[in-house]
Amino acid sequence: MSEADMDMREAAEHADRILDATLADLRPPVQWAHGPTTAGGHGVTRRRTVMTVISAERRGNFLGVVERGWQRRGIRIRGINNDRRSPAVYARTEDGFGVSLIFGGGQAFFEVDSPWVTPSEVAECAVAPHGPSYEGVYPLPRPHVRCAFWSAGAP
Repeated sequence: MSEADMDMREAAEHADRILDATLADLRPPVQWAHGPTTAGGHGVTRRRTVMTVISAERRGNFLGVVERGWQRRGIRIRGINNDRRSPAVYARTEDGFGVSLIFGGGQAFFEVDSPWVTPSEVAECAVAPHGPSYEGVYPLPRPHVRCAFWSAGAP
């Protein structure tokens, strides 16, 4: 299906599949919650917020796993921010979806933005979060789940 044939509901579902595959690459798995979905004009954005503490020492590993997974699936890296405190990777799928991983305030945020699509209703994501849902909570809490690997203080 090309982007011209896609409506916002289908674009949101496609974005969810990209996010699902991205998070499935992370071993050990991290806890995450749904961020807000935005839909308007002719596009939709899906977000996922990582609730596992990713230590400064492990951010490079985390970014590398995500980047390699995207490349394996044909998602092209468009830009990298190597800032020590707020690193980020920006990419684009073959069908025009923008994909990003951004660290802000020590927390990892995933976002997928659709290209121009036909307006339609957008349902909430059908995939349950990995961890508490934080339904009705905004903003989401800071990362607080500790992991022996991702939260470790040694590279």
